[in-house]
Amino acid sequence: MTRKAAASARSLYGVHPSVDYARAIVENLRAKTGRSFEEWCRVLRSDGPDDESARRDWLMKRHRLGSTTAWMVAELSVGKGREGVDPDAYLAAAPGYVERMYAGKKAALRPIHDALVALGRSVAPAVRICPCETMVPFYREHVIAQIKPSTLTRIDFGLALKGAREKPPARLASTGGLAKGDRITHRFAIRTKEQIDAEVRRWLEIAWDLDG
Repeated sequence: MTRKAAASARSLYGVHPSVDYARAIVENLRAKTGRSFEEWCRVLRSDGPDDESARRDWLMKRHRLGSTTAWMVAELSVGKGREGVDPDAYLAAAPGYVERMYAGKKAALRPIHDALVALGRSVAPAVRICPCETMVPFYREHVIAQIKPSTLTRIDFGLALKGAREKPPARLASTGGLAKGDRITHRFAIRTKEQIDAEVRRWLEIAWDLDG
């Protein structure tokens, strides 16, 4: 079992695909820039500015690092952003993303969120549920669905339905994603747990199958 698989097995959530992308950037720094992350940190400590933002600008202007690489090196060099490159750190941070998402006035939406997570797991036990700061996407190979608390009284349950042959019901509204090229093309507006019915389940199953 890989480190990422072992970490995911211990968590309610899966590791977000962006972590692999960011981790690859860090691991390939020497090949791409001539210095490893540790070596860039030594350069920053000896010659660079102290402030994270100034470090980012300095790396781009002085050393011609790309903006994404400079951003990551600067952030990690001041002890931030570990959850973006380390599977264990991401999985430790993920529950906090969800807690903050439903803090305060959105607390009443949390049972709906939990019911949608349970639905996802019942439809496809292999689904990866990967919280971000403002939404919780579901992955197969790509994003198939997402939970987003859009207002104080409504969660939008988005689905990736490009290629679906059946016409969606009226309550499954278009997001405009087909025209814009977004993965999420339709959404259910969910205001109560009772609205998470057989129709919602069926269209989640369709989204899962479309990404097969």
